[in-house]
Amino acid sequence: MDATTTPSIPSKTNLVAQLEIDFPGITFTAGEQFMWSPKNQTVFYADHDDAQLLHELAHGLLEHSEYTRDVELITLERAAWDKALELAPHYHITIDEDQIEAHLDTYRDWLHARSTCPSCTAVGFQIKKATYQCPACGHQWRVNDARICGLKRYSIKKTAR
Repeated sequence: MDATTTPSIPSKTNLVAQLEIDFPGITFTAGEQFMWSPKNQTVFYADHDDAQLLHELAHGLLEHSEYTRDVELITLERAAWDKALELAPHYHITIDEDQIEAHLDTYRDWLHARSTCPSCTAVGFQIKKATYQCPACGHQWRVNDARICGLKRYSIKKTAR
């Protein structure tokens, strides 16, 4: 008989229990990844990364919900890390600046990949939600969300230069 394994669901930590008391308007739910859901006012947590847990809570405390331009997401992420740094001493947690920069780098890489022209590889600019245009060749493309899944770029048109 073959053995099967199921993904382990993180157990509730003392920190989660304390955060539930301190922030009763926010729900904390074990999940497959760390994530803030503004619609449900829920922090999903994946494992025992206290810094990441405080970061997602910070999104909630800062009332982060939507952004218009992709570059704004990096600003929201930085603000959430700054708030997590503010909360950390109260919970006796140390957040390493290298960890913060590593997380922010994933968003910087995400933004760069989205804004790279699929036609000529120049860096384009966002002209509306999920749509970019290349200043070098005039190509336009749409992008998927790709924060959790793989990036896809769909050509719209190439304008004459």
